[in-house]
Amino acid sequence: MITRNHLVSGLICLTLVVCGAGFAVGQSTGSIVGWGTQVVVEQSALEDLVGGAGGGFHSLGLRSDGTIVVWGDNEYGQCNVPSPNSDFVAIAAGYYHNVGVKSDGTIVAWGRNYYGQCYVPEPNSDFAALAGGGFHSLGLKSDGTIGTWGHNEYGQCNVPAPNTDFMTVAAGWDHSLGVRSNGVIATWGTNNHNQCEVPSPSSDFVAVAAGDGHSLGLRYGTIRAWGRNNYGQRNVPAPNSDFVMVASGRYHCLGLKSDGTIVAWGLDDDGQCDVPTPNGDFVAAAGGSFHSLGVKLDGTVVAWGDSFYGQCDVPLPNSDFVAVAGGR
Repeated sequence: MITRNHLVSGLICLTLVVCGAGFAVGQSTGSIVGWGTQVVVEQSALEDLVGGAGGGFHSLGLRSDGTIVVWGDNEYGQCNVPSPNSDFVAIAAGYYHNVGVKSDGTIVAWGRNYYGQCYVPEPNSDFAALAGGGFHSLGLKSDGTIGTWGHNEYGQCNVPAPNTDFMTVAAGWDHSLGVRSNGVIATWGTNNHNQCEVPSPSSDFVAVAAGDGHSLGLRYGTIRAWGRNNYGQRNVPAPNSDFVMVASGRYHCLGLKSDGTIVAWGLDDDGQCDVPTPNGDFVAAAGGSFHSLGVKLDGTVVAWGDSFYGQCDVPLPNSDFVAVAGGR
């Protein structure tokens, strides 16, 4: 989750995850409709985007007028934005489903609903932030409580008590994390790789991210990593300092430094850890399954790694971006 007015500092509190969200303030005019098994939008529909999110094989863009543009795989109707397509201020993507927050704080969900991931629990109101996991979603309310829905086989929707005082959320494939205002991380869901066992001291965290079996936390400019380490996801490169943002792909991780450079580590078989040169002037980063994205200070997006489904082919015009997200 990223607020438009806190592109850097807000990233510390509201980070992007494996299936994450972009956030921006929008106005309410216009609409986009998609149909069929694959949707391709006209160039004009991709102009003036202020946010984006990536699902399994589809992508979302949030425009400054509050409408959502969706393109790519549409097998489960994930490109069919429900009418009225207007007044959106935040978007997130799961594997085959999407969620969007309206300016009135309500959530709209669409796409595959096999696990109830499109059934937003009542009361559907006062939502301010989102995170998307594989087949579950989390919504952070303005009062600091978290609402969850969707796949819950591993308890990834069971927020531990007390469900209060949260300031940011993150969702992995089958586990979830939330940071309370005192900097303590709460975790829930599958723990088969100890991804829910936060190393001591569990305090003073300002951001979290989650991958497939591993978790990341940011505190005092350093990154703590725990859980699965089959590809070195826990091995933060030295010097582990001066980080202002943390993000995660499926088996790889990214950290944004205060000097605008991105550090990446973990699985690199598709080049998802090979940050293109010049590695500088970045203000945001995100990880998908096997690809990575970064937003430059000038509002352009750089993408690298696996692009089998075109997930690294940033649509033109590549400008005026303030948020990025990568789906599984």
